[in-house]
Amino acid sequence: MNARHDEGPPAHDGGLSHDLPVLARRRMIRLMAGASLVPLVGCTSETGTSETGTSASPSSSSAGCAEIPEETAGPFPGDGSNGVNVLKESGVVRSDITRSFGDSAGGTAEGVPLTIRLTLVDAASGCQAPKKGAAVYLWHCDRDGAYSLYSEGVTEENYLRGVQESDDRGRVTFASVFPGCYPGRWPHLHFEVYGSLADATAATSITNTSQLAFPKDVCDTVYATDGYGASVRNLSSLSLEDDGIFSDGHDRQLATMTGSARDGYTAALTVPV
Repeated sequence: MNARHDEGPPAHDGGLSHDLPVLARRRMIRLMAGASLVPLVGCTSETGTSETGTSASPSSSSAGCAEIPEETAGPFPGDGSNGVNVLKESGVVRSDITRSFGDSAGGTAEGVPLTIRLTLVDAASGCQAPKKGAAVYLWHCDRDGAYSLYSEGVTEENYLRGVQESDDRGRVTFASVFPGCYPGRWPHLHFEVYGSLADATAATSITNTSQLAFPKDVCDTVYATDGYGASVRNLSSLSLEDDGIFSDGHDRQLATMTGSARDGYTAALTVPV
């Protein structure tokens, strides 16, 4: 069963109590894996290089390709598990998630442009076969660290949320903006994987829930631009190693970044499911 909650911005805190069982379970898994002295082989990345090491994920295939580590969806999922359900709204299937849609207030999220490209691969195939025809629901906070539908001031917005169906290469692509850094969490985004587009828009049968982390050097560069002032202060007191979610391993969730703050960035990640 997928975990459903993590901590959020201070104004909407309360996720830590939900996180503790999840974090304890994942740390126990890593201890058990270490005791076995049998490393799991990671999957081929976007750049074609392979990774090895102990996986934080509880599931792996007989071919030795571990699924993406399971993470909490947080308290602001918008999938019906904690209040509002955006997945059943007409218009949620889209690639450009910078604007609100439907009966929302119609706002647009501002910030450094970010293209998000996730490549789904079948873990059972040793990460050799693309996972086509699956679906990804992706969401993250805005430049100010606020989550649409939940945070004060943007409860009538639903931007930075969307669903895409994976193509023949297993890819989904979203046009977004670089998220801000709020107190207590390393810059990240959330995503849920569903077996089909129909499952996603019915908000049922989630197969994987995880998070993507952003590299520090890119965060530093982006946060030096206009509008990210609070993120500079918040990031200065954080590290990936101390983050409540990524502290037990983040290599398989750290995005490969290309681009610039002026022209926009692309964040790519291979997601074994």
